[in-house]
Amino acid sequence: MLVLVGLGSAVLVSVLGTQGTTSEVVPLAPGSTLAPTLSGVILVHVLGAVERPGLYELTTGDRTMDAIAAAGGFTDAADRDQLNLAHPVADGDQLRVPAIGEAAEASVEADDGRVNLNSADAAALDTLPRVGPAMADRIIQWREDNGGFTAVEDLLSVSGIGQKTFDSLKDLVTL
Repeated sequence: MLVLVGLGSAVLVSVLGTQGTTSEVVPLAPGSTLAPTLSGVILVHVLGAVERPGLYELTTGDRTMDAIAAAGGFTDAADRDQLNLAHPVADGDQLRVPAIGEAAEASVEADDGRVNLNSADAAALDTLPRVGPAMADRIIQWREDNGGFTAVEDLLSVSGIGQKTFDSLKDLVTL
């Protein structure tokens, strides 16, 4: 739940810890941003059919189910079958939980047309230069084996992607 108080701004951020969900008020200095400053801390915006939509502080490696738990869980109206609860979330993600009858938003392509390495299927990856079906499968396999991409540079760890291929892809992909 995001609450802005005057110009000094205070943000109510629920934190999912290892012992459950807690809430804390995090004061922000004027002009500061919500960018994470600690290693391993990410911010995820959860909205839609959850009990407490808002901005949540999670940890690197957390998954969709952790973000939903931080937001108080599903409402009775949530269409739970449209989400992959095991999908890793990344810093800056926006997770919309659809209500029954609503379509889940596809997130394989960013608003700017870049392909999302953490959610794109083989067909979307195949649209990239120097990426065919076999390379798309290796990218997906690497993503599954490693819990998702944490940086675009992780592409260099995928078998068959060297510096030249990476240079042609880096501006066309996002996380």
